[in-house]
Amino acid sequence: MERLFLWGAIGRQTPAGNTLEVCEHWSRLWAEQSGEWKMNASVKWCAPRTPGIRRPTAGVIKGLAFVMALTTLGTIAEAQGDRVRKLVLISGAQAADPQEFQAAQLIAQEWRKLGLEVEVRGLPRPQVSDIVWYNRDKWDVTMWRMVGRPERSDPDELVYNLFHSTTREKGFNFVGYVNPQYDQIAEAQRSEIDQARRKALVHSAQDIIMADVPYLFLVYPKNVVAFNSSVWKKDSIVDQSGIGVRNFWTFIGATPAGGQKDMVLNAAEAMNAINPLYISGAIDSWVTDLVWDRLMRVGPDGLPKPWAAESVTHLDGMTVEARLRAGMMWHDGKPLTTDDVIFSFEAPSGDKSPMYKPFVANIAGMQKVDDHTIRFKLKTPNASFFTSTLAKINLIPKHVWEPILAGPQLQGKTAESYQEQPPIGSGPFKVVRFKLQEEILLERNAAHWSAPKMDRWILRIVTNTEAAVGMLKRGEVNFLSDYRGDPKILEDMAKTDKAIEIAATVDMGFRFVAPNLRRPPFDDVNFRKALMLAINRNLMAQAAWNGFAVPANSHVSAALPFWHKGEQFKPSIEEAKKILDKAGYKLVGGKLHYPDGKRETLTSLN
Repeated sequence: MERLFLWGAIGRQTPAGNTLEVCEHWSRLWAEQSGEWKMNASVKWCAPRTPGIRRPTAGVIKGLAFVMALTTLGTIAEAQGDRVRKLVLISGAQAADPQEFQAAQLIAQEWRKLGLEVEVRGLPRPQVSDIVWYNRDKWDVTMWRMVGRPERSDPDELVYNLFHSTTREKGFNFVGYVNPQYDQIAEAQRSEIDQARRKALVHSAQDIIMADVPYLFLVYPKNVVAFNSSVWKKDSIVDQSGIGVRNFWTFIGATPAGGQKDMVLNAAEAMNAINPLYISGAIDSWVTDLVWDRLMRVGPDGLPKPWAAESVTHLDGMTVEARLRAGMMWHDGKPLTTDDVIFSFEAPSGDKSPMYKPFVANIAGMQKVDDHTIRFKLKTPNASFFTSTLAKINLIPKHVWEPILAGPQLQGKTAESYQEQPPIGSGPFKVVRFKLQEEILLERNAAHWSAPKMDRWILRIVTNTEAAVGMLKRGEVNFLSDYRGDPKILEDMAKTDKAIEIAATVDMGFRFVAPNLRRPPFDDVNFRKALMLAINRNLMAQAAWNGFAVPANSHVSAALPFWHKGEQFKPSIEEAKKILDKAGYKLVGGKLHYPDGKRETLTSLN
């Protein structure tokens, strides 16, 4: 297909003298198939001479023809949309997360084939979180991950919190997705007690997300960790379904094999906070799990079990009663009471903890039955209440957090911005000291009913993957808890050092590309579909994750086979181009332009 663009003309009088002819009419032809400009002089335009009218000179004719050419070009430019701006794909820094950074480079490479200009920008994780979480209208697209957490063994958190419109402004729905039909299904699956009917609703939710493409799914990674079995008894390391061996049950149950009683771990990225009302990422959650108790916890088998509550009972479909363990104490020596428990579930219900607000939204009220018993009244029946609420909400001391939430410390901000000094919980570990960019040191809470077997839990921030492996070799780390490099390196190490044990588990979390639906062209589902089809997820799993990942196709992980439903599709650059073409996008000079008439009003991320 070729389109004509007037470029210039030279006028002359014909020999007969009765016509004027704009000849040698140079035109510029854009050949879309070859992607080249062609010059053409074959077109001629003749205008008859009108008697009594002075014949224009050749110079005037030339000028008129050129004006016409400019007018034509202006009309074409007005119809054709602006070129799509440079897109900045945010990623974790290469040294800290080489898998994610390499995946981002591969993705950018494919998107450029669609005519897009793409810059991959690797940043430290705290900076990524700050841009994406707190500046929701400023960025274009980012690499992201949902980590596997025990309470996500029930799909409610993934189905409701990630995409429900009520979590769009400050909660988990940071991409800005809105679909009233999806909202209805997400709400319905929460209150559906019949498991078969709930499964059908969860499957419908996955179908809608696959059609609307608010996420571009990449892989379900395999968590690869290594530990030194000469320091920790192998049979005391717990493999939790969908999580792996790096989990709460391992951390409280790991038994020293000799004189070393400190577990020394690594994290590939700095922490943002140690805060019971805010979890910005995987590393933060490891610490909050250990410092703060919850009424229930998800066990190694993936099922919720009483924890700080010695028993939890459904009195009816709308009423749940929890009986608190006797003798519980906060780390500052004050007793943990039922008033503290009620406060812990009230605190997120306002506007101070948007991340946790969805987990308490279905609580209509709470009643203190006696000094050890709390009764929860629900707004609607909730199939996931044990897992997504009682096993999710951290118990926090009222005497610490009530004045913080009500006082001037926050100055109009949320509790997510506050760092307690020192953090006070009731869990099996106490915070001794912490520097979020360097090291977190926890010590055993001997007074806890489930006191850990180790003395101290020491997390060192090592943002270079190769450096972390070297520390494992030298014994400076005895539990490699955060490894994002080539698993073969660990396999080779284990062959030469028999004390090194390796474990790999498919995560119930997933890696994905998050487009900002608030910003064009990502607000166009056709554009998002084209980007999705351009990504080869099998290549991602093999090249970026070295085969230690499974291609992802849903926000409900394949590690949850009962709930998972993923549509299979093949990547295709050609199909992606067809979708863009059908939606009105145009390639001009090899660069993608918006559909006709659409202007570019945004700038790229600085």
